[in-house]
Amino acid sequence: MSKNTTTWFTSWFDTPFYHILYKDRDHTEAHKFMDALTSYLNLPETGTILDLACGKGRHSLYLNTLGYDVTGVDLSENSIAYAKQFENHRLKFDVHDMCKPYHKQFDAVFNLFTSFGYFDKNEDNLNTIKAIKSDLNEFGFGVIDFMNSEFVIDNLVPEEQKTVDNIVFNLKRYVEDGYVIKDIAFAHEGENYNYQERVRAFTLKDFELLFEQANVHLLDVFGDYKLRKFNPKTSERLVMIFK
Repeated sequence: MSKNTTTWFTSWFDTPFYHILYKDRDHTEAHKFMDALTSYLNLPETGTILDLACGKGRHSLYLNTLGYDVTGVDLSENSIAYAKQFENHRLKFDVHDMCKPYHKQFDAVFNLFTSFGYFDKNEDNLNTIKAIKSDLNEFGFGVIDFMNSEFVIDNLVPEEQKTVDNIVFNLKRYVEDGYVIKDIAFAHEGENYNYQERVRAFTLKDFELLFEQANVHLLDVFGDYKLRKFNPKTSERLVMIFK
């Protein structure tokens, strides 16, 4: 039997296999990024942060330990159900569609780890930035941490096999119709699974156009988690600060 789905971000993120495949993500690097970012933004000591598309809440949890009042939201009901076990009076999780404004304003809205550009309709990408703007208070900052598409495409590994928890994941990566695509195939307990990740290969210029349309102002652009200067050819990340 084969299970196949390509409406990918509403299904793949809700599977346990997504979290198995990416279980080795670097928490130390993520923590240092949050340290650098909150310090750079000079957020109030007990400031409020919306972690938009938070997954299981790894960034939210750490930001909360730094003293911030954090709300983590994600479309994945399973991820939010998992994250809710860590809630406290200054850490909350909620199922929410990031295309729509949340019912509260914050000192900062963080959209981290390339959690943007999933949508087929460009208006949904624009609506997400408009929603971020409406979720910011008068002094708030928006942050989008995206892949540097040019660098990613130049360094794409077309095929890779990765074994995690005795599951052999076969990965194929390619660029098609302006998307960076990853096909993920594996077998588990006698069933074959096929999933796909599709992310729009947005460049800084593409974001600048979206920001202009959403009437937000780009303040700074960084190229990595140490907040070093962005270089379109060599930077691994595209970290944008706006308001």
